[in-house]
Amino acid sequence: MKPEHLDIQTPDGAKLNLDALYQIAPSCFTEAKGEDGEFRRVVDFNKLRLLLGDNAVEEAPEVYDFTWVGKRAALQEAAAPINKTLRPCPEESVDWEHTQNLYIEGDNLEVLKLLQNSYMGKVKMIYIDPPYNTGNDFVYHDDFAQSVEEYDESNRNEEGNRYRKNTDSNGRFHSDWCSMIYSRLMVARSLMKEDGVIFISIDDNEQQNLKKICDEVFGESNFVGNICRATGTTTGQDANKIGSSLDYCLVYAKSEKFNLLGIELDDKDLKRFKDEDEKGRYSMLQLRKTGNADTREDRPSMFFSLQAPDGTPVYPFGPTDYLSRWRMGKDSVEKLIEDNILVWKKDESVQEIEIDGIKKSKWTPYVKYYLEGRTKQFSNLMQDIEGNKKASLTIKELFGEKGIFDNPKPLEFILKLMDVSSNNNDDIILDFFSGSATTAHAIIKYNENKGIKKKFILLQLPEICDSTSAAYKAGYKNICEIGKERIRRAGKKIKFESPLTTQDLDIGFRVFKCESSNYKDVAFAPKDYDQNMLGLVLDNIKEDRSDLDLLFDCMLRWGVTLDLPMTSTTVDGCVIHNVNDGDLVGCFTGVVTEAVIDAIAQMQPVRVVFRDSSFTEAAEKMNLFELFKQKCDWTDEEVKNNVRVI
Repeated sequence: MKPEHLDIQTPDGAKLNLDALYQIAPSCFTEAKGEDGEFRRVVDFNKLRLLLGDNAVEEAPEVYDFTWVGKRAALQEAAAPINKTLRPCPEESVDWEHTQNLYIEGDNLEVLKLLQNSYMGKVKMIYIDPPYNTGNDFVYHDDFAQSVEEYDESNRNEEGNRYRKNTDSNGRFHSDWCSMIYSRLMVARSLMKEDGVIFISIDDNEQQNLKKICDEVFGESNFVGNICRATGTTTGQDANKIGSSLDYCLVYAKSEKFNLLGIELDDKDLKRFKDEDEKGRYSMLQLRKTGNADTREDRPSMFFSLQAPDGTPVYPFGPTDYLSRWRMGKDSVEKLIEDNILVWKKDESVQEIEIDGIKKSKWTPYVKYYLEGRTKQFSNLMQDIEGNKKASLTIKELFGEKGIFDNPKPLEFILKLMDVSSNNNDDIILDFFSGSATTAHAIIKYNENKGIKKKFILLQLPEICDSTSAAYKAGYKNICEIGKERIRRAGKKIKFESPLTTQDLDIGFRVFKCESSNYKDVAFAPKDYDQNMLGLVLDNIKEDRSDLDLLFDCMLRWGVTLDLPMTSTTVDGCVIHNVNDGDLVGCFTGVVTEAVIDAIAQMQPVRVVFRDSSFTEAAEKMNLFELFKQKCDWTDEEVKNNVRVI
C-alpha cells in the first residue's frame, strides 16, 4: 500500500453541491461508471423528482427568474476548480509568528476558492464594498467577462492581472457586473457560518440587481434588511434627476440561525431612564397597546381584565375600543406583578366613578424597563452626514497627506455593523474587496474598545495606482501596498495612544499572494516524453518554491487554517515543520529516515505530509505505513487517511 498524493486543485464546486445534497437526500443517489472506468456517486433525477413531488419544475413555460447574458458562465466559473496557491510573504507581514490576521493579494474569486477547504463554514461576518459600476475603471479578469476578440494581452499589470474599463456604452454593462458579483457571492456563501451574515455596500446603479442576486444566492427569507446611510452628498446638478444622498448596504443571513443584535443606547435614549429602585435605573411604558399593526381582534388572548389597587377592573379600552389590547398575555402580566415590575398610576385629573356603591379611580398600568443590559433595535436609516469626510481625514492623519485613497468607508460604519452581528471573541471577519483596509482598521479598533480578539481576512487585487495620483507619487505602486501600510500605521497609532491597555492587541497580519501552482505541469502525452523529462517525473516541485510555500499549500489543501502557530526542527538533515502542535506535520527536505518518523510520531500528528523526492526508493514509501502503525498506534485506515505525499 502506498500513500496517496495530496490534491493540488481547489474543491470542485459541483462536488461540494453534491455532498450537501447527499446530506439531506441520500436516497436519490446511485453509482455510475465514469470515463476513467471508476465508479462515482451521481444523482438519480427520477428519484429526486419523486422526493420533491409537485415542487419540481422542469421546462416550465413561465417561471420567475432573474437572468442576464453570461449568468450560466458565471455559475460554471464559481464551481470550476483552479490550480493555484497562496505563497507566504513573511517579509511583508507584521508579527508573522503570532498574528492571527491575514492579508491576501490576488483575484478575490480565485482566493475565495483557495480558502474553501480551510475556512468553509467558519466566517461569522463578511463586509464588502464592491465596485459600484459607475462607468469608471473596473477591475477583474474573469473568463466570462470578455471574448477572445475583446481581450487585450497588453492590458496587464506586473502580476498578470488584466484590466478593462466597464463604460456604460458597453452592451453588457450590467451583465458583466452581475456576473462578477454573482460568482464571488456563490463561493463566499460557502465560507459563512450557519449563523453568519454578509453586508454589501452599493449605490443606485446596481442596487436592484444586487438585491435579486442575493435573493437567489442566500434566499429571500434570509434578507435581513437594507441599511440606508444618509451621507448628505449629491452626484451632480442634473435638473432631470433627484440628487443622491444615500449609500445602501444590503444585509443577508446565511440561515435563520443568525441573530441580529441590538445597539448601545445613546444620550437621548438614556434620558428616558429617569426613575430608580433597588434594581437600578428604569423607564416605564404603558402596558396598554394601541395601533393597527397587531390588534385586539388579531390577538384576543391579549385582552383580559386586570384589577387595580383599589379593586377597579381595568380593561385595555382604547380611543376606538377595538384597537386596544395589552402588550403581553395574562401569564406574563402575572409574572410582572409577582416580580414587582408592574406599576399602577392613578390619574388624578379624572373624576372618580362609583362602582357597586364604591368610588373608584382611573388607573393605568406601566411596565418597568431597566437600563442594565438594554440595547435598541438597529435602524435601517443611518444618519452619517460627516462619515465620508471623517473617513478621508482618517487616511490623511495616517499618511500625512490627502488623496492617498479615494472614497474610503468610515470606520464608525464598520464598527456598528460588528456591534449588531458579531459578539464572539474569536469571530472571523472577511472582506474580499478590502480597498484601503478600513475593515482591518475597524477590527483592530473594535478589539481595543471591547478587549476581545476578532480576526480579519482581507482580500484585494493589486490594482495599479494611476501615475498621476497622490498615492503613486508617495511611492505606492498598487492598492495592496496602501492597504498593508494603513494597517501598519493604524496598529502603531492605536498602541501608541493606549499603551497600557493594548499590550496583547493583535495589530499584525500574515501576507499571502495568489500565484501559480507550486507544481510543474507534467501532463505530457507518452509520445512527447524524452530522456530529459525524467527529472520532472522524479521531482515535480518548481525550483523557486520554498518549504514554507509547500507547507502552506498543504495546509490549504488539507483544511488547516493559515493563522496557526508553527515550529521547525531538524532531524537527520530533514527539516520538520509542526503546525499547531501536530495539526499538520510536513517534511520536504532531505531523505526521510526512521529517526525522522520517530521524531514526527512524538509530535502526535493529526496529518503528515512528505515530499515524493524525500524517498530514494518506492519501498521506503510503502514502509511508511508500517512505521506509522507501530509508532503512532494507527490502524491501516488511519495511516491511509493521515499520511500524504506531494
